[in-house]
Amino acid sequence: MHFPRPRTEEPSLRFEEAKSAARNALEEVIDAANEAGWGTDEIAVAMFEAARFLKEANEKEPDPAAGTSVRDAAKEQIGRGERYD
Repeated sequence: MHFPRPRTEEPSLRFEEAKSAARNALEEVIDAANEAGWGTDEIAVAMFEAARFLKEANEKEPDPAAGTSVRDAAKEQIGRGERYD
């Protein structure tokens, strides 16, 4: 999947660019999920929950290069009563 680089450093414009790029990526994921037999609503809700989880993990460790990656943080939580057991 291709995700474009930001074209500006101005925060509000970057946010709009990020939303557009994320929406395009999400449409690709939903199309692939639909082809695999998942419903649009169920995959959209699952993606929302996954995005929230990744945001929370990023807040705990904002620089994955300096330590645990977001994926490693998710693995560490499995089996510890978290919502994605």
